[in-house]
Amino acid sequence: MVHILENELLKVTIADKGAELTHVYDKESKTERIWSADPEIWNRHAPILFPFVGKTFNNRYIYKKQTYQMKTQHGFARDMEFTCIHSDKQSVTHCLKSTPETKEIYPFDFELYVTHSLNEENTRTLKIQWEIKNTGKEPMYYSIGGHPGFCTSLKAGEKREYYYLEFPDKEKLEYVLLNPATGFVITDKKCTLTLENGFYPIKKNMFDNDALIFENTQIETVRIASPDKTPFITLTCKGFPYVGIWSKPEGEFVCLEPWFGRTDNDNYSGTLEEKPGIQLLKINETKQIEYQIQFHQISK
Repeated sequence: MVHILENELLKVTIADKGAELTHVYDKESKTERIWSADPEIWNRHAPILFPFVGKTFNNRYIYKKQTYQMKTQHGFARDMEFTCIHSDKQSVTHCLKSTPETKEIYPFDFELYVTHSLNEENTRTLKIQWEIKNTGKEPMYYSIGGHPGFCTSLKAGEKREYYYLEFPDKEKLEYVLLNPATGFVITDKKCTLTLENGFYPIKKNMFDNDALIFENTQIETVRIASPDKTPFITLTCKGFPYVGIWSKPEGEFVCLEPWFGRTDNDNYSGTLEEKPGIQLLKINETKQIEYQIQFHQISK
């Protein structure tokens, strides 16, 4: 089942499966702003990554001297049916709770609430809120992240490479590389993105080695800018320790990904508690996180 949020400018669709944002239709430009989930390229729209971001090394992890299997990338929430507990034209809230099946691969009791809401003041802005609750009897270790894919090339003859990334007020940024053969972080190599007035052109081969991962809360605002450098998409993620930027080399889309956590290091052999980027919730503790997406008016 899907749920519709709507105002005079946007029509937003949220699915029960994965509590996933699947469509943002721009009424003014008559265009779809979210990636189509073309199965030949990338079969997702905007999955929620929980309880892990990325992969665990060798598809496993160690907690309290026990080995658990996590064979799917980005955890399991994106493939599960959430329960819708509230829905109207302005907001929709979904809930996912731990089950005996989830505890076989992730041994924690939790409740995850996901709310998508339209901004009443800025009618081109969508807010995404997560609330993670530790409902168990021991501290809970987790990661969570967003993975929205945004369509580029909305006009005839345009290509993704005509667009830019914009990092307001930044001159350069440092990012870590993934090993393209494994999908894990190469710990002894970092790269620098040198910007021109905050802009960096989206290059055809820039994602050949997978995502660019920016650590240490370097980025709290990132944009996709149109070929004329006017704002196209703005993602605001204050306080997020990680931001990933990714696409498929052949895909006419770009993902802007705010994360609390990241994939394992290459050849990682530590425990869950030592995992890079891991988050901790104490017993009965709740963590609330939010980010916003602004779908700017498309320049003519």
